[in-house]
Amino acid sequence: MSLQLVWFKRDLRSLDHAPLVEAAARGPVLPLYVAEPGYWALPDTSARQWEAVADGLHDLRQDLARLGQPLVLRSGDVVEVFDRLHASQGIATLWSHEETGNAWTYARDKRVMAWARARGIAWHEIPAGGVFRRLRSRARWATGWEARIAPAPLPEPALAPLPDIAPVPIPSARDLGMAPDPCPGRQRGGRRRGERALQTFLAGRGAGYQRGMSSPLSAQTRCSRLSVALATGTLSLREVVHAGRAAREQGGPVPARDLAAFDKRLHWHCHFIQKLESEPAIEFRNVHRGFDGLREGQFNREWFGAWQRGETGWPFVDACLRALQQTGWINFRMRAMLVSVSSYHLWLHWPEPARQLARWFTDYEPGIHYPQVQMQAGVTGINIPRMYNPVKQSQDQDPRGEFIRRWLPELDGVPDAWVHTPWKMGAAQQSAAGLRIGESYPAPVRDHEQAAREARAKLTAWKRAYVAREESQRVFEKHGSRAKRPGRAGRRTAVATPVAPDPQPDLF
Repeated sequence: MSLQLVWFKRDLRSLDHAPLVEAAARGPVLPLYVAEPGYWALPDTSARQWEAVADGLHDLRQDLARLGQPLVLRSGDVVEVFDRLHASQGIATLWSHEETGNAWTYARDKRVMAWARARGIAWHEIPAGGVFRRLRSRARWATGWEARIAPAPLPEPALAPLPDIAPVPIPSARDLGMAPDPCPGRQRGGRRRGERALQTFLAGRGAGYQRGMSSPLSAQTRCSRLSVALATGTLSLREVVHAGRAAREQGGPVPARDLAAFDKRLHWHCHFIQKLESEPAIEFRNVHRGFDGLREGQFNREWFGAWQRGETGWPFVDACLRALQQTGWINFRMRAMLVSVSSYHLWLHWPEPARQLARWFTDYEPGIHYPQVQMQAGVTGINIPRMYNPVKQSQDQDPRGEFIRRWLPELDGVPDAWVHTPWKMGAAQQSAAGLRIGESYPAPVRDHEQAAREARAKLTAWKRAYVAREESQRVFEKHGSRAKRPGRAGRRTAVATPVAPDPQPDLF
């Protein structure tokens, strides 16, 4: 037999799966997923993420069994797993999607490549979505993205059963050596739930998406809630784009402006992943090297601890942090605010808060996460720094304090007039509200207005002294979006300024 090994990674589906289709056309297929304890021990992974993957594996196993060949599950180092399968089955060809993961998965893929070459096994990695390997220029990236997305999603192939492949249960987080990670409000993963989320979004839930995505009150239902499905690959990006565009063409309960905004976010989804694909080192270091040293060596552990616990004393920030801890999800504007507060008001260097947020996100996508964190931390050199005022955000996005009281029950008795700034209440007012600042709810770790002024002054002084325009231009050429403006004779030309802001997508 010419055994075709299909290695599932973050593409847990049987529909629109090019490696599976190509492999099935060439011989008997062994569909394989390897649960890798080394990966799940990383500081940016968590049990809640694994549970979302396990949901996807459950549905994938059923779908593949329906097609004729159940999913094979193994745990351990992937090269060792491949070696054992090769010895027992004889692998002719290895198939997978390209993956833009973190540094660990990149190093693991290099080991797999060396293993395959040493044994004369061809490894075919097929592009997934609109992210390009070895991209030389961003100039025509958007055109290439459209070309990748345009073909119709691929159908499922038929598979021939293979004998002597013993099924094993899906391992638990404990089986993989992971620490307990209680997340009682976790969004469940898997193909079935992803399909339902897409269906309900396009059937009416997405009406008001463009405006409703900003507030955590409305975002929970107005956002697509497809980020878990896309991060684990239970739905392909192409499936989602095609479904959204079809709904827009046909008309329906979701206004065209909301579907157009949704389509843009799916485009920007790949735009940000492309940054990490093109420069993997930005997982660890500043995009713009002129910001090296800006915050390093000044990490305040006490403030970071308060941020981690959701006890900064700024109610809206704390409510967002606690909601994220308990559900694994918060809308994009609030994610940006949490990074902004940690970077400016608490002056924390971004990598450690980034890893903590990654562990909390059930929909963690490294290619979006690290570029976005750096963008909000103000170290890209091509984006306008955005310092979110935690009180103004609270007043704008949660005017009556509904979200705050949902996640901070200790403030339940605080009147609307004070719920955004309870530290300003007098002793009698606190007593009437059943509150005691500093005891039942913490005082702010800092004066947020003074902290923002200090951060702005530090950032301005640093940029004048150390941020070279040449480095900003390099960053723009490599990572900047190509905004358009009218050129001479009515033509449209790319904006080449290195300070052109990237779009800021309220993703999912």
